Amino acid sequence: MEALTESEIRAAFVNCSKGEAKRLFVPRDLATRPWADLDYLGWRDPKAEDRAYLVTEQAGRPTALVLRRPSAAAGRGSRNMCSICLTSPEAGVSLLVAPRAGRAGRDGGSVGTYLCSDLSCSLYLRGKKDAGAGARLHETISLDEKIARTTTNLAGFIAKVMN
Repeated sequence: MEALTESEIRAAFVNCSKGEAKRLFVPRDLATRPWADLDYLGWRDPKAEDRAYLVTEQAGRPTALVLRRPSAAAGRGSRNMCSICLTSPEAGVSLLVAPRAGRAGRDGGSVGTYLCSDLSCSLYLRGKKDAGAGARLHETISLDEKIARTTTNLAGFIAKVMN
């Protein structure tokens, strides 16, 4: 993934208003993020544990989503499998819900998926972050194929948010 600036990230949100995008938390350490190892940049709001955000490239442009963990799912994530990277990290997996884009989102429509609670799918996939014992299934496909599967799964989730 190419490095993005704070203003590029704020402009990329597709499921919130421009005013909301201006007010949401964006990490200050963007320059030190391992962009070359990321399929998406994901982060949590330090002031609101139930809020998370992710930004990735779709069709050559940055696309960002606002995500929430439903209140019933508060607390530490369970050790299930992430729907995006197919990892079961010790940090857990959480149901994260995105308001749909446009009118559907304004009318309360949303789409959910199970994601690594710490939003580190890319780093687990590449072995840059330890997900713990038994967190990844043994597979015979290459890293490039695993990355392609992860980006396809993420694109599918984003498509559901956009429709």
